[in-house]
Amino acid sequence: MEPTQAAALKALLESQQIASLATLHKGDPAVSMVPYALMPEGKGFVIHISSLATHTADMLANPSVSLLVVAPPGSAPSPQELQRASVQGQARQCSGSSAEHTQAQALYLARFPQSEPMFGFSDFSLFIVEPRSLRFVRGFAQATSIPAEEFTSVMRGAS
Repeated sequence: MEPTQAAALKALLESQQIASLATLHKGDPAVSMVPYALMPEGKGFVIHISSLATHTADMLANPSVSLLVVAPPGSAPSPQELQRASVQGQARQCSGSSAEHTQAQALYLARFPQSEPMFGFSDFSLFIVEPRSLRFVRGFAQATSIPAEEFTSVMRGAS
């Protein structure tokens, strides 16, 4: 990935807070909205979700998921030119007693401080979506796919 494209991808993911989460629900595709935070160096997307949400059961049954992050409307001349990143990955529940959980929670709360009370709810837990690959569309006819290793380099700023 060339440097300006890598910088645009990193800026998109760091500036946006909301992703569309695609899961398989009883064999059919299902999409929901999730706020997310980023683990360091592209190691994953942190989501904090309720066990009451259908996407939680979906991820526990089939951890293959996709996230879509899109630039805000009006940031490009037409909807087709909006920057967007589609992440294919594996979702896993983050153990509440791990150092990773402590880090993920801190990152999530740094981005969404208003969510702190929900960490006291017994039905909420952290999941980390670990990227396998990513498709980035910088604009019309400007798309590229990258594997997880290259994504890690991009998020480190070493692309």
